[in-house]
Amino acid sequence: MDCLIIAAGLGSRFSPKHNSKPLIPVLGVPLIERVIRSAIAAGADEFYVVVGHRGSTLTNFLHELAPRLDRSITVIENGNWDKLENGGSVLKARDFLTGPFLLLMADHLLEPDIVRSLISQRPSNGDIALAVDGDLNNPLADMTDVTRVSHSSGKVTEIGKGLVRFNAFDTGAFYCSDVLFDALEYCDHRGDTSLSAAVSRLADQGRVLAVDVTGRTWIDVDDQAALKKAESLTMKAVRGKMNDGPVSTYLNRPLSTLISRVLSRYPISPNQISLISFLASAVAAGLFAVGSYPTLIAGGLVAQFASILDGSDGEVARLKYQGSDYGGWLDSVLDRYADALLLFGLTWHLFVNGSTDVAFIVGFGSIAGSLVLSYTAQRYDAVRGAKTPGLGSKKGLRLGRDVRVLVILIGALTNQVLVTLAVIAVTMNLEVIRRLVVGRGHE
Repeated sequence: MDCLIIAAGLGSRFSPKHNSKPLIPVLGVPLIERVIRSAIAAGADEFYVVVGHRGSTLTNFLHELAPRLDRSITVIENGNWDKLENGGSVLKARDFLTGPFLLLMADHLLEPDIVRSLISQRPSNGDIALAVDGDLNNPLADMTDVTRVSHSSGKVTEIGKGLVRFNAFDTGAFYCSDVLFDALEYCDHRGDTSLSAAVSRLADQGRVLAVDVTGRTWIDVDDQAALKKAESLTMKAVRGKMNDGPVSTYLNRPLSTLISRVLSRYPISPNQISLISFLASAVAAGLFAVGSYPTLIAGGLVAQFASILDGSDGEVARLKYQGSDYGGWLDSVLDRYADALLLFGLTWHLFVNGSTDVAFIVGFGSIAGSLVLSYTAQRYDAVRGAKTPGLGSKKGLRLGRDVRVLVILIGALTNQVLVTLAVIAVTMNLEVIRRLVVGRGHE
C-alpha cells in the first residue's frame, strides 16, 4: 500500500527553535517518523513525502530513516510550498502515484487502527474516503483550528474550518484515488490550492466516504500545547505491561514513566538503563552487607529506586522503537543477578550481626525461591492464557520482583531482615509449588 505524506509547511505556530516541524521530537522520536511507523503498522509499505520548508534537512533525515525501517521513501520537492496551500503539495505527487494510496499529514499523530479502518473500507468507483471523528467534545481537538466535517448516510456532505453545522472532525487521514488529483487541478485553476477545497468538490458529487473512527486516538500537533498533549498520549500508550505485578502497577509505573519521559529526550539506550538499574541494585546489596542500620535503610531505598528504574528500560524501548529480543533477554538476566545480590546482601547483613546457620538457610531459601519463581513465570503465564482464553489484561496476583523489592524495603526500614528473608523464602517457594500444581493439571 502506497502512502503519501505532506510535510512541506512552515509550522509557524511553533517557536523558531523548531526549524522543521516534521522533525520536532515527540519524546525523542520526530513527528514524521511516528506517522510513518503508524502507517507501517497498518500495512503501508512504500512512502512518498512532499517536502518544502527546510526540505534538505528533512530529506537527509528521510534518507537515513528508510534503511532503518526497511521501507522505500521517495522525496518529492515542492518548490512553491510558501505560495501553495496543502492541496498544492498533494498535487506534486500526481506523477508518482498510479493507484490507490493513503494520504496522511506529517503533523497528525494517529493510532494505526484509524489507517486500518480506511484500508478495510475502500470506496468503490474510484471515490475517496476520509476518517472522521464524531466526538465533538474530544479534548485533543483544537476548536480554533480543526477542520470540521458534516456527513450523512456514510458520505461527507461538507468540510471546512468555518462550518457552523457539523457532526465530526477531519482526522487528516484519507484513502484516495486519482479522482483527488483531478479535483485538486480543478480547484487550482480557480485559485484555491487547499486540500479541503478539492475534498469539498468531491463531496458535492457524493464521492467522499466518511469512515467513522470515533473513539480512536489522533491529534494535530500544531503548537506547543498540542505537542505536550501528544507526549502525554504517547507516554500513556507505552505505560505498563500485561504481566505487571501490583507494586509495578500502582507504585513503580507512575514513577518510572516520569523518569522515562525525561530519559527519552537523551541519547541513552534501553540496555544502558538496564545496566544502570542493575548497578543500583549492586550498590544496594553492598550497603546491606555493611551491617549497620543506616546503611540498611539506604540500601532499601536504593533497591526500590532500582526497581522503579527497571521499568524505564522497556518504556524507553517502546517510546523510541528500540526494543529487541536481546534487550529483553539482557534485562531478564540482569534482574536475576540483581535479585540474588540483594538477597545475598541481606543474608550477609545477618551474618555480620551475629546470625549464622539460620541466616544462611533462610537466605538460600529466599534466593532459590526468587530465581525459580522467575524461571516458572513464562510457563505459568502460558498455562493461564490457555486455561482462560482471552485473558488479555487480567493480571491476577503476581508475586514478582516488584513485590520482593518492596518487601525488602519494608524489612530494611523496620530492621526486620530475618523476617523479611523468611517471608520471601516461604511465599516465593509456595508460589512455585502452586504453579507446578496448576501446570500439572493442564497436561
